[in-house]
Amino acid sequence: MYRFQSLRLALVSLCLGGLASTAGAEELSGFQAAVAMEEAMVQAIAGAEQSVVAIARVRRDDDEPLDFSVNQFGRLQLPARPSPSSPEHIPNEFATGVVVGSDGLILTAQHVLQRDCEYWVTLPDRSIRKARIKAADPRSDLAVLQIDATDLKPITFGDATKLKKGQIVIALGNPYAIARDGQASASWGIVSNLMRKDGPVPDASRVDSKPALHQSGTLIQTDAKLNLGTSGGALLNLQGEMVGLTVSLAAAAGYEQSAGFAIPVDETFQHALERLKQGREVNYGFLGVGVQGIAANDQGRRGVVIMSVAAGTPARRSGLMDGDVITHVNGDEIFDQDRFMLAVGKLPAESSAILRIERAGRPLVIVVDELAKYCVKGYKVVTTPEPAWRGMRVDHVTASPDFGDLITHGRIDTQGSVWVTEVEEGSPAWQQGLRPGMMISHVAGNRVATPGQFFDQVSGKQGPVKLKLHAQAGEEPDRVIAPEAS
Repeated sequence: MYRFQSLRLALVSLCLGGLASTAGAEELSGFQAAVAMEEAMVQAIAGAEQSVVAIARVRRDDDEPLDFSVNQFGRLQLPARPSPSSPEHIPNEFATGVVVGSDGLILTAQHVLQRDCEYWVTLPDRSIRKARIKAADPRSDLAVLQIDATDLKPITFGDATKLKKGQIVIALGNPYAIARDGQASASWGIVSNLMRKDGPVPDASRVDSKPALHQSGTLIQTDAKLNLGTSGGALLNLQGEMVGLTVSLAAAAGYEQSAGFAIPVDETFQHALERLKQGREVNYGFLGVGVQGIAANDQGRRGVVIMSVAAGTPARRSGLMDGDVITHVNGDEIFDQDRFMLAVGKLPAESSAILRIERAGRPLVIVVDELAKYCVKGYKVVTTPEPAWRGMRVDHVTASPDFGDLITHGRIDTQGSVWVTEVEEGSPAWQQGLRPGMMISHVAGNRVATPGQFFDQVSGKQGPVKLKLHAQAGEEPDRVIAPEAS
């Protein structure tokens, strides 16, 4: 708010100076421009603040000591702990959220969530509602909460891909829980930079040590004040459209003070948000190569060099080879490992990718028909699981946390298979010995390498269906799964 006060003081000074000046017309023109900018900010805030909420995080095992007093009879008197649903409750842990559905859907940052916690949302009308996690995705750092409501005002989204350095932006949030009454606080600044990284990781040389997309460089950097509690807030343009979800990166992540960043509202953001609103898992593309940046002294060349190609992955099936240099992914130029990880990782699983490569100095185009699925690690919440078939669910083999070990020990079907993730006890699949961790290579004699291919093969089949497992020594490879009892 200090910046707004400073702006008003400056405008008053400008006004007085303009009245005393002989060049009154020019001064008045400058004053009018400043007033117009101020009015644009006021209107942008007014249009969006009804879509910004305060979030309190309350630990279920909270045993924080209470202050006590001695009453007039000399007895100890413990005060009642304010309920999180009470306006008197002052949370120790807090964040911000943005309304993305009139039916009570609230978007926030995934990193503000923790296990064994309750969440309480304070709306702009000062009412307090208990929230539950609908879905959370650590790779995008996005999460959606659900509250009981029917008449909320969703935020209006803009397009972060149109942002440029120097543009004015406004941040709405809940710094230090000051907006716990539901009245969002505002700050403003400019877009300082684009496609920034969100801080150091333990071993930045390892591609697999960067579990979040933003560690590969996606973030909007702003000098707008984003203090503790503003994570999950809205970054607005002067039209009042949300162009970013604010994240306050504290000193623990490698900064001396909270740094101002925002997750851009772009195609990747919208894809993740739509799946989270449905309670579904967000999926990300996986190619199956280990890469290394081109040496700095190799002047004039850009891209990444393929150092290894994993068996049973889209990279192997597409004919990529060790030593190939990837220069573009779907038209995006590749400068280094991070840009490569971002270009592939932002694509959904089972989508296609067009790679421009160099092989022995010769340019080639490689078309990857279907990307596999990246294994997302961290605190993930899914309330609407993918469909089951006859009591079991399947996924990409690459989505298994044990995929690296499977490769190391040669347990991957190099032609492709799907991974069994869940089997309901007592179901037809369970009765035929299907268990989590098994891999299915064929359905009714047809190869299946993705969940989409698996469901295409089983769809519409009414009678028993023969499955072939990628079996280990001593296992029976063929299983016939009967229909579920009606």
